[in-house]
Amino acid sequence: MSRVLFWIFGGVVLGGLIHLVVILTLPDAAVRDVWHRLEAIAPLETFVLFDDLAPGEANPLGLDPELLYGVCRLELGDGPGIVNGDLPLAFWSVSVFNADGHVIYATTNRSGSGDLLDMGLFNPAQTRLLAEQRFEIDEGLLIVEAQGNDVAVVVRLAPPHPAMRERYREALGQLSCSTIR
Repeated sequence: MSRVLFWIFGGVVLGGLIHLVVILTLPDAAVRDVWHRLEAIAPLETFVLFDDLAPGEANPLGLDPELLYGVCRLELGDGPGIVNGDLPLAFWSVSVFNADGHVIYATTNRSGSGDLLDMGLFNPAQTRLLAEQRFEIDEGLLIVEAQGNDVAVVVRLAPPHPAMRERYREALGQLSCSTIR
């Protein structure tokens, strides 16, 4: 009888360990995460606008249909990234994501930048060179340090009235996104 209980206990422990290992390693093995979705729709160094969401449409990214969204992916291994341009004075926000999907920096126009977005993205080695003054940067450049080389910059713009939506979309599309080589 004790031998049967020993085998049952061993099976339960082994099954629990296998489940724990699978659950902990699954997120790293996933290829349908947000980063992989962005790779499919946003080429490097290109600012891409998302289409408007119609009511009742599928919304796999969980976006707010009242906002306009644009995204830019950068590879900082090639050099520091720059995202800049003029945006309308309505509410806008910028978030910088790493490849794991974590926000590493976020700001809004209410932080004092008004209608100008001028952001430089640097990896740690480039930040060190920046501190040694080996890069020349413009005054007023918002400096963001990313721990890795892969980043995505998401800009959200809130038009105050539906009639202004297309004009705001055009302004969002005028943002530039590039790497300094």
